[in-house]
Amino acid sequence: MKSPVTLLGAGLLGTATAERLLELEYPLTVFNRSEEKTRGLKRKGAKIASSAEAAVVATHRIILMLTDFPAISEVLDEVPPDALRGRAIIQMGTISPDQSRSLAERVGASGGEYLEAPVLGSRPEARKGRLQIMVGATADQCERHRDLLDDLGRSVTLFGEVGAASAVKLALNQLIVSLTAAFALSLAYVQKQALPVDAFMEILRDSALFAPTFDKKLKRMRERDFSNPNFPLRHLRKDLRLIMRDMKEKGLEVSCLESLDRLLSDGLNQGLGKQDYSAIYNIIHPQ
Repeated sequence: MKSPVTLLGAGLLGTATAERLLELEYPLTVFNRSEEKTRGLKRKGAKIASSAEAAVVATHRIILMLTDFPAISEVLDEVPPDALRGRAIIQMGTISPDQSRSLAERVGASGGEYLEAPVLGSRPEARKGRLQIMVGATADQCERHRDLLDDLGRSVTLFGEVGAASAVKLALNQLIVSLTAAFALSLAYVQKQALPVDAFMEILRDSALFAPTFDKKLKRMRERDFSNPNFPLRHLRKDLRLIMRDMKEKGLEVSCLESLDRLLSDGLNQGLGKQDYSAIYNIIHPQ
């Protein structure tokens, strides 16, 4: 029998992860600040906790899939420090290395253990257990929780101490925003020139310039359909600001990202925040 797990956070990725755990017959307890988001999981067999504290004390392994560091802090503020003693907190959202290290200190001071395990992938990958998981922890911790991580991901890579995996995740998300914006701009230019998009894509796919994400987002951009997102634009803007801040602190030049931040901010001002992040195309190529 699978060991019980608690999940804090029933957003898009959290819900998909919960569905994967339930499919694998994990006894699952879920807490989300907006309870209506948990109703579908309750019908599928999850136990819905009435509070963050009740969720934490229900099991010894707690997955965090909350929106950002302030949301994590607010939820943990509802949990008495003693409730964390002897429990493992597995942080799977996107936060900065410094934020992750501060969580490790907080959990450790309460007698719990902490490991970061941010993921690359979205709802389809989470439902199939095909996430790519990056781990920041000791080797012993990674092995101790390997059963759970292997059930959620197609790969589990230990990068070193807490903070390391968060940095890798930010590096990858920098590519998400940069590649998507670059592709949207080239696609819009081809369309403005009344050139055949299919011929353009055929050349692109056969070149060293191609990234699979281009094909994943092409249909959405051509049809301007950014509904039912796997990763909303507002979350990408949040991640971009984490990336910029951390890269600046490391002495890197991020002026190219500052222009992307303005672009995404324009999208939020246009009401695109809850749409798929490929809505960058609509900002670059307004109707």
